[in-house]
Amino acid sequence: MPDPNEGIGGEVPVGNRFLFEVDGVEIGTFTSVKGLQLDIEVDTYVEGGENGYVHQFPGVMSWPNIVLSRGVVKSDALFDWVQKSSGQGLASNGKLQRCTGAITVISSARERLRSWNVLDAFPIRWKGPDLSVDDQSPLYEEIELVHHGFTAKTSA
Repeated sequence: MPDPNEGIGGEVPVGNRFLFEVDGVEIGTFTSVKGLQLDIEVDTYVEGGENGYVHQFPGVMSWPNIVLSRGVVKSDALFDWVQKSSGQGLASNGKLQRCTGAITVISSARERLRSWNVLDAFPIRWKGPDLSVDDQSPLYEEIELVHHGFTAKTSA
C-alpha cells in the first residue's frame, strides 16, 4: 500500500510545472493558476432545549472562477477556445459550448502526476499583455473561466 504522505510520483510536486487541456486538446503550460478551491456553506439548526451547541450541516458547494496566466506563446489554441465559446462562435452555433478542462501537475520528466478535471467550463475573460515602449518585462496573457466544480485524480 502506498504511503499517503509520500510525494506524488515519488517526488514532491512543485507548483510550477503544469499544463491545461480542454476536452483532451492541450492548450499549453501556464505559469500561474488561481482558484482551485471549494467552499461549502454551513447550514445551522437551533434545537429547542439544546443550549450546548447549534447543529451544523453541510450546505451548498461553491467554486470560484479559475484564472490561468502565462507568457505569450506561438500557439493560438487558447484564443481559439475563447472564440468558439463566445462571440461569433456562440452566435453561429446558438448554444453555449461547455467543456471539460484539465489542469495537470507534471514532473520534471513531464510525467502526469495529478489532475483536476474542471467540469462544464467556459471562458469569461481573456486579457492580453499590457504594451508600452517603456516596458521591458515579459508579455503575459490571462484566461478566466467559470465552471461547475472539479474532480481530482492522481495519475498511476
